Amino acid sequence: MYLDGFTYIHPTPTGRNNDQAVDKTLEREINLARNIQTKLLNGPPPQMEGGEIKGSSLPARLIGGDYYDFYPLLNGKIRIVIGDVMGKGIPAAMLMILTRGAFRSAAESTKGPGETLTAMNQAICADLRSLKSFVTLFCADWDPSTGVLTYANAGHVLPLHISGKEGTVQEIPKVKGIMVGGLLGQKYEERTIQVQEEDLVFFYTDGIIEAMNENREQYQTDRLVQTLLENHHEKVEEIEKRVMQSVQDFTEGVSQRDDITMVLLKVNEDKSDISSFNSPVLT
Repeated sequence: MYLDGFTYIHPTPTGRNNDQAVDKTLEREINLARNIQTKLLNGPPPQMEGGEIKGSSLPARLIGGDYYDFYPLLNGKIRIVIGDVMGKGIPAAMLMILTRGAFRSAAESTKGPGETLTAMNQAICADLRSLKSFVTLFCADWDPSTGVLTYANAGHVLPLHISGKEGTVQEIPKVKGIMVGGLLGQKYEERTIQVQEEDLVFFYTDGIIEAMNENREQYQTDRLVQTLLENHHEKVEEIEKRVMQSVQDFTEGVSQRDDITMVLLKVNEDKSDISSFNSPVLT
């Protein structure tokens, strides 16, 4: 066909096919990234005599920026960390992997949670600042032989301590510390609490308490506390399920806006050392 002396070439679907191929490739790579993240987050928890521990994470998108990890130590303690990377989706997931590497490296060479957060901040602060991002983290060492939980905080929401015998819930005492990536050279302080038999320590990210229903009401801490009080006598797997169910019942199908992550530590009567699922480190 000719138009004003020029040859008119009919468009072909080649461009559209190329776009579809790129879309499929991108979809495969996102699914692969999701599988990698899922395997990193959902590895087997450490087996504990005298206690139970479990972590879970539900991203708001295919992949998320929340993070938790466990690291057994040679002295019988277990190091726990939970965190929330600023942002969502692929960028947050990439920074989550960076954070995980920093934690694993720091856990091998530091004596406690305060030193661990200090080392992590020193390792990744410059990168986070260059990307205008940050990570909130809460790190704790659990000693099953004494019942002592030693912890440090980098701007993260404080865990809840549920007394099994008294049936009460309260935030653990505050400890100073800004988010990782906020200030180079930051040093993180430590505090300790005594955890008794049948107590539960609930670590979480704010995606739980900030979950919204169709009226734009937030789930809030009060509902979480009530759910924990009603179910703290259950095993950690069941408590985790009931917390998730409570959030889903509240939101009534409204799309999840933020990643939801929790770690549950419950103490039983017979305290003993941890059977490591990973190479232990000496501290």
